[in-house]
Amino acid sequence: MELFEVLCGIAVAVLALYYYLTSTFDTWKSRGISGPRPIPGFGNFKDLMLGKIAMGDFITKIYNDYKNESMIGIFSSRTPILIVKDLDLIKDIIIKDFSVFANRGLPTFEKAEPLSQHLFALEPKRWRPLRTKLSPVFTSGKLKEMFSLISECGDYLVKYMEKIADKNEPVECRELTAKYTTDVIGSCAFGIEMHALSNEDSEFRKMGRKIFVSSWKNILRLRIRQMFPWLYEVLGHIVSPTDVTKFFIRVIVETIDYRETNNVIRNDFIDMLRELKKHPDKLGDIGIHFYIQFNLLFHVYTM
Repeated sequence: MELFEVLCGIAVAVLALYYYLTSTFDTWKSRGISGPRPIPGFGNFKDLMLGKIAMGDFITKIYNDYKNESMIGIFSSRTPILIVKDLDLIKDIIIKDFSVFANRGLPTFEKAEPLSQHLFALEPKRWRPLRTKLSPVFTSGKLKEMFSLISECGDYLVKYMEKIADKNEPVECRELTAKYTTDVIGSCAFGIEMHALSNEDSEFRKMGRKIFVSSWKNILRLRIRQMFPWLYEVLGHIVSPTDVTKFFIRVIVETIDYRETNNVIRNDFIDMLRELKKHPDKLGDIGIHFYIQFNLLFHVYTM
């Protein structure tokens, strides 16, 4: 009798899980929108999640398979995703009806992955005020001030390429541009000389590579993040931050400390963080939000 009850319990659990994973699968069919058949637990992303195909190739394949459709319905796990192809519909979405489509659709994890709370992933009620306060950093005047920094990085790039040409050695263009981009971001956003071009052992470039490394640990985190976001957020209490997260938090903290000690002012993102750290009430609710987020990052690093 006990075995029968156990088997019944397992059967009920399996059915409940199956229902949970497939309960949204009629979303597009009921609305007359075509799309590939989803798989429980994977949606339409099985090959992508198993590393059999790149995202670009995956989207291209779906696009070509439904050439005559104005829109295509797919699923990421159990989450419905609409791919819009009609130009008039795209125009309505990004202009006329943008208020309806303002949500980015990207998950954020305050505990498990603090750095996921960036401007491109936040929900409208948070990204709108953030964008308003951060926009002054990207005025034409600010961008003109950055030009000399970008030009200086360009000079380093030219010297680096001249050395390679003198040695008559092959060069990996992707790695070359990644190094240049690393130097530009470091100089313009953080005010730091990252030396990605001049130093082959640059710690910043190593961390840049780590972001895209397909280790089993990163793959496991990504799969849990995609398939069970609620579980991923819960595990934030026990899963330690990645080396990359801790590294960039340390860089930000050390840069802020250095500027405060030496009274360095560059009017960039770091200075904005400094201002919010000192006066969280100065910029209203957004200042408080940013200040709380900064402290969260600081405590994650110092734990």
